[in-house]
Amino acid sequence: MRVVIDTNVLVSGLLSETGPPGQIVGLLFHGDLQPIFSAAILAEYRDVLARSKFGFDRTECELLLGVIKGVGFQVEPLPWPVQLPDTDDEAYLAAAEATNAPLITGNLRHYPKRGRRSVTVLSPAEFIEWMRDRR
Repeated sequence: MRVVIDTNVLVSGLLSETGPPGQIVGLLFHGDLQPIFSAAILAEYRDVLARSKFGFDRTECELLLGVIKGVGFQVEPLPWPVQLPDTDDEAYLAAAEATNAPLITGNLRHYPKRGRRSVTVLSPAEFIEWMRDRR
């Protein structure tokens, strides 16, 4: 299943394997999800995961990025036409719309409904529940 994953979900999933973000990272490693990303999204992943405040193991982060690049699908969508509170978040909606994939984020307030257009935006818990219902 193709999905766009906001960086905060990866961070939360690496900080704790339990809970929905951890389950999502596990689904990535098991090949059950195909992450959609653009160059901007991948650059943000790399930048945020390298921040010393998280204390992530560099090898583990590179492994995760390798999985994302290896099984993922890279897109270079058009710029997002609706300005969001944080313009860096626009890349995630653009990638999701370009591939008709849902966007998973732990910060729903960063994606106001008026700015989503046709994109389905789900919290990690909503996504895990949605996956269960599909099986």
